[in-house]
Amino acid sequence: MSTEHQGSSGDSRQGGAARQDSVGRQQGVFRTKTVEQSIRDTEEPEHALKKSLSALDLTVFGVGVIIGTGIFVLTGKIAKETAGPSVALAFVVAGVVCGLAALCYAEFASTVPVAGSAYTFSYASLGELPAWIIGWDLVLELALGCAVVAVGWSGYMRSLLDTAGINLPDFLSGTHDGKFGFDLLACILVLVITAILVAGMKLSSRVTSVIVGIKVTVVLLVIIVGAFFITGANYKPFVPPTVETEGGSGLTAPLVQLLFGFTPTSFGVMGIFTAAAVVFFAFIGFDIVATAAEETKLPQRDVPRGILGSLIICTLLYVAVSVVVTGMQKYSDLSTDAPLADAFKSVGHPFWAGLISFGAAVGLTSVCMILLLGQSRVFFAMSRDGLLPKTFSQVHPRFGTPYRSTILLGALVAVVAGFTSIDELAELVNIGTLFAFVVVAVGVVILRRKRPDLPRSFKTPLVPLIPALSVLASLWLMLNLPAETWLRFGVWMLIGVAVYFVYGRRNSKLGKSTAAAPK
Repeated sequence: MSTEHQGSSGDSRQGGAARQDSVGRQQGVFRTKTVEQSIRDTEEPEHALKKSLSALDLTVFGVGVIIGTGIFVLTGKIAKETAGPSVALAFVVAGVVCGLAALCYAEFASTVPVAGSAYTFSYASLGELPAWIIGWDLVLELALGCAVVAVGWSGYMRSLLDTAGINLPDFLSGTHDGKFGFDLLACILVLVITAILVAGMKLSSRVTSVIVGIKVTVVLLVIIVGAFFITGANYKPFVPPTVETEGGSGLTAPLVQLLFGFTPTSFGVMGIFTAAAVVFFAFIGFDIVATAAEETKLPQRDVPRGILGSLIICTLLYVAVSVVVTGMQKYSDLSTDAPLADAFKSVGHPFWAGLISFGAAVGLTSVCMILLLGQSRVFFAMSRDGLLPKTFSQVHPRFGTPYRSTILLGALVAVVAGFTSIDELAELVNIGTLFAFVVVAVGVVILRRKRPDLPRSFKTPLVPLIPALSVLASLWLMLNLPAETWLRFGVWMLIGVAVYFVYGRRNSKLGKSTAAAPK
């Protein structure tokens, strides 16, 4: 009986393998990688990342990447140009939109606690080609984001050095006004951050914790001190009368205008939603927390806490700062370059204006670090799956970090930040993030139907309603981006598809295992 049972079991396994091979052949580029296989891959010694992060570490990472110059600049700029004092409501709306996406990320990250974030989630639900496309998208998004932030940090540092009487030569201050130059400070920042990331996640989290502690302290001081200079009359009217705006033309016009003739309005009730589409980008970054799931001690519990916790904290800080800045100075009188700093100058307190500049410079350091961290983990996950050269999925024997991918990407970003003025490409970061939001939301619904048996320590409520609302909100914000941003994004995606068919499809680990399965 025992022998008969074993034979039956063996036939069953062979039949299962045959079915798997058949499915793989039918699916082709849409073959999916099971959650169980993704988790098994993390246990291979040469590809295993060191687990050292807690829920607090992840929350700090989230706050560290979300809170940047936006809190010091964007709040006042949007208040003056789009929403008036009701910019606080715009932050609430944007926070809710991000919350929809965050709920979807939290379910996926707790179900598939593997490096790669949206790339890994897509591989488990949509298939290999969609996963490759989202991974390719994330690599561009995070690389450009890191480079743009490094250039912004360099500008703050040069300003502080000028105040101290130290002036860098023009040719070491980057490309400005058509003059070619090398941004030395931006390049050095990226290289230093790369070294810290190679040295280990725990060191990275400690450095980030210190930076975030300083940054949040500065923000809280600004809120508390600024509250003493609030004048109630500055809030009237809280929702200013609607003002029609002129749309752009050609490729500079928002896609929604070219497609439907819809031109967003400033101020009024609709101005709140127009402002929300802009301030939404101040929240970008919470999804980076999901890329560190594999390096978390208890990912099923701690990753959802890190994602949702950081988003809630940042929403509260944004709302509080916007209430303070519009209460200190009439929204129509705010400056657009440094509104919060200038608001303190307008009430006779330049010291706090200097502290804000210092907080912004410190804050950008953590933003840059966590963007590079997320990029290297996505690259590592794609390499481990064979879609990129396997050498980049090797883990450092001592530090337990993907050092080869981190060094390669750090060097490339340092060069881009040093030699290129890429302000016009910054919106690619936005469209790339929103595209990832759409894919993750769709993936949650698909995986619920394909694998209802999977253990999920965190479940997105009201599925499929919440994912559907997340998709619609993300698509609406994407439509508000210029047509030229869509064009650039499309070109990058086409290049990615070509790279997949030339290299990724042939070297796919999943593809090879499917082809080798017994008939």
